[in-house]
Amino acid sequence: MNTVDLLFFHDANQVITKRYKKVNGRRCSSRGGVSVRRMAAAWGAVVAVTMCLLGAALPTAAGNTFCPASCNCDDDKLVVSCIEANLNVVPITLNPAIQQLVLQYNKVKSVDAAFQFYSQLQFVDLSHNNLVTIPNKSFQFQFKLVQLHLSHNKISQISNKTFEGLKQLTILNLRGNYLEDLPDKLFSILSQLEQLDLGQNRISRIDSEAFAGLISLRVLYLDDNQLRIVPTPSFLPLGSLAELKVGLNSFTLLPDDSFKGLNRLSILDLTGAGLVNTSENAFRGLIVLRNLVLVDNKLTKIPTKQLGVLTRLEELSIGQNDFTALEANAFTGLKKLRKLDVSAAPFLERVEKGALADNLNLESLILYSNKKLKSLEDGALEGLPHLRHLVLRDNAFETFSESLVAWPELHKLDLSENPINCGCSLLWLRELLLARRNVSQVLCGAPPNLREKPLKTLKDDELGCSMHGARQQAIIGAICGVVVALAAVLGILLYTYRRQVHGLLKDCQWNKRVMSSKESEYQKTFSEDDFVIRSGQAQGLKIPVTEL
Repeated sequence: MNTVDLLFFHDANQVITKRYKKVNGRRCSSRGGVSVRRMAAAWGAVVAVTMCLLGAALPTAAGNTFCPASCNCDDDKLVVSCIEANLNVVPITLNPAIQQLVLQYNKVKSVDAAFQFYSQLQFVDLSHNNLVTIPNKSFQFQFKLVQLHLSHNKISQISNKTFEGLKQLTILNLRGNYLEDLPDKLFSILSQLEQLDLGQNRISRIDSEAFAGLISLRVLYLDDNQLRIVPTPSFLPLGSLAELKVGLNSFTLLPDDSFKGLNRLSILDLTGAGLVNTSENAFRGLIVLRNLVLVDNKLTKIPTKQLGVLTRLEELSIGQNDFTALEANAFTGLKKLRKLDVSAAPFLERVEKGALADNLNLESLILYSNKKLKSLEDGALEGLPHLRHLVLRDNAFETFSESLVAWPELHKLDLSENPINCGCSLLWLRELLLARRNVSQVLCGAPPNLREKPLKTLKDDELGCSMHGARQQAIIGAICGVVVALAAVLGILLYTYRRQVHGLLKDCQWNKRVMSSKESEYQKTFSEDDFVIRSGQAQGLKIPVTEL
């Protein structure tokens, strides 16, 4: 192909683009009743077919010649990116061998015949455009297409022929459109589809067979729609589903067996689903569920019994609900629970002793931004040998007990943004903050003279402690404790063996009296002279003898 040919195709592309912009959706009939838009499409088809026929003669680098001014065309990687390029139509003069086409943030209103000339496409992104409809069989030649992103457009209707030809499609994104209902067998052609995003639409009705044929589907997003009941019958064909996001709807209640048939579901997100109550067997059948999100609902109590059937649950997020306490044994049955997140619960005031008694494998506990939470009862966090991450940030705590948890064993500790009353009772916490690096900064909330000051920078006298250091006080306290303990043990022994002790004392007194009486009598039997003589003999002295 010579320079004249290249200029011809370039000029053709410019003319087509100008005519599309000029028409802008208006239909102007000719003698044969053919609209200008259709004529432009036909003209573009001729140009594209000609290009395909002459493609062998084109050098690879020549593809850049037909790249629109605001696009980036890479003929080596076979990628075309036209982001915010102010395009009204899909360009038809691109390299027919491209594999990836990105047309984000443009003004494209329709998927027209241009796609039939790019049969090698594997990735197409038309998100954030003005698409209103997708004509049937628009992608019938995209046999190799794997990902199709049509999010954030104005698509209000699709049919089971919309995606005809997409036999290899694995990801379909329709988030942020105007879809209102999903009819039966809508996606039956997409047997290889693994991820389907239908979030942020206006869906209020889903037929029971809407997902029929999606035998490979692993991820389904139905969040932020207008569903009033859980579409349980529609889930039955989805035996391979692993992740379901169905929050931001208006369910109010989860009836029994709400997710029947989803035996392989691992992640269930019910954020903002409007739940006031859950039936006793709402989660029955979810035998492998690992992650459950119940954030931002209207639950007034922890649904202990309902959660108890989820024996393999490892992560639970249940903040932004209306309960006032985490009661004793609140999470009974969740023996494999590793992470618990209770954040932004507006009425939560206390965590009772034994609330986590059945969760010995808990590794991470997050109690964040609960504005009324000021009480962790003694024993509330006891018996958690694997706890390594503790977040108590932005609550109403004024103090913490040294015996609350094994503080030195924590790998991450966040106590920030609490109205801490800095006094001598928190001297241990100051030492902990000084010794550890993985601990958040703790600022004092009271008394007034210490407000906003870091706890770890305060001296003993500023905390109201005596001049003796904490270690000295601990040693003195230990010694006093030992003395008291020994005294107590001695008292118990004396009381236990009081009779024996009393008898021994009597015997000692009797012997003393007998010995003293015998000595007096013995001393009386000797005269003073005898005593002197005997004493002298005992000392080996010779007593002179005088004759009369």
